[in-house]
Amino acid sequence: MALGGGVFTNQNKVLPGAYINFVSAMSSNAAVSDRGVAAMALMMDWGKKGEMFSLTKNEFLEKAPLYFGYNASDDELKGIRDLFLNVKKCYFYRLNGGTKAQNTYAQAKCFGTCGNKIKIVIRNSIYVSGRYDVITYFDGKEVDLQTVSASTGLKANDYVTFKIFTMAVTTGSALSGGTSDNSVSDTIHSNFLSALESLSFNTLCCFSEESSVQSLYIQFTQDMRDSYGIKFQTLLYNASAPDYIGIVNLKTAVTDSDANGNELLYWTAGALSACGISESLTNRVYDGEFTPDADMTQEELEEGIAGGEFLFHRVGDEIRVLADINSFTDFDDEMGSDFAYNQVIRIIDTAANDLAYIFNSKYLGKVQNNRSGRISFWNEVVTYNRTLENMGVIEDFNPDEVVVEEGNTRDSIVVANPLKIVSAMAKLYMTIVVA
Repeated sequence: MALGGGVFTNQNKVLPGAYINFVSAMSSNAAVSDRGVAAMALMMDWGKKGEMFSLTKNEFLEKAPLYFGYNASDDELKGIRDLFLNVKKCYFYRLNGGTKAQNTYAQAKCFGTCGNKIKIVIRNSIYVSGRYDVITYFDGKEVDLQTVSASTGLKANDYVTFKIFTMAVTTGSALSGGTSDNSVSDTIHSNFLSALESLSFNTLCCFSEESSVQSLYIQFTQDMRDSYGIKFQTLLYNASAPDYIGIVNLKTAVTDSDANGNELLYWTAGALSACGISESLTNRVYDGEFTPDADMTQEELEEGIAGGEFLFHRVGDEIRVLADINSFTDFDDEMGSDFAYNQVIRIIDTAANDLAYIFNSKYLGKVQNNRSGRISFWNEVVTYNRTLENMGVIEDFNPDEVVVEEGNTRDSIVVANPLKIVSAMAKLYMTIVVA
């Protein structure tokens, strides 16, 4: 990390940076940062192992075969389609390897069963007399054509690397032998998490249900949030009571016969990432392609909320999010029950990120730590809070309660910034008096 960040107990930090705590006692750049970015590592049948790539929805629709080995409309990518119902961009990482498909003419560029969809066609060139057209097909679609006189003139394309062979006309030779591994080590997950450290995203998604892997993601999330000030939430499936504001614990399975059970992670990761700070996912309709197992009793739903579980339930013919909550349940005087609501976490995370960015980009090493400099930063905080108030996510803001003071050392400042968070309505208590 280039700058320090995270929470603090004492004013004893070494690295320059912004250290920000939130507790229950609760020309300026006042722009509130945007949301809508997710990150996930997947088991895949195509793609480069151990390399991060990002896609927007349009890029996914246009280039799905290149990255995933399937068309965007194929059943194998239902989950990715669910994800892009909400998310603006996602960072993907392929966890597994396998073997590469090949034939006499070429070898697939990537491991996996989708390499078996490749076919090489060689014909007498229709463009240059005395030469050959070498055409690469992927899933029946032409993806590359090269006109050469010998195989040594062929260049690798997005799907294959060519071998040295004697040119001869063939109507089509399919590659074969491509396989996909079905398991990966914890080390591969660790490599993925390490690759994320320099990226900015809102939600990290873990598909593994292995306790050792989930523990890696939980520890990574805690380290990034509390030690480095990198604010995001991590979505797990069927975890064992993680009890942390940065972990969302999805408990609703899907019943589709061709699914693993945890496929609601895709939609939930996208929805959590894209949900604005003035919004809540509570009561949001699930509009994806899977069939959630959402038939639960009132008692089971109440127990789920008490246990910090993110659940879906049935309301008539629709499936809806029960409550937009995280896994935090161990409330105390410093962190009360408000911190269990994801909208609250979105608001304070956004404020922490934005105010840290303002400090790091405009004040760190540039503005003197004197009365004038501290008043300037006080104005930044007040203006930013006014922006939040105008958005309706905080209320009753009193600028006089914002305090910017010199810290224990000459190069530090201490800021008190009380915020009264506003959440979306979720409960109605009404008394009707009949005369």
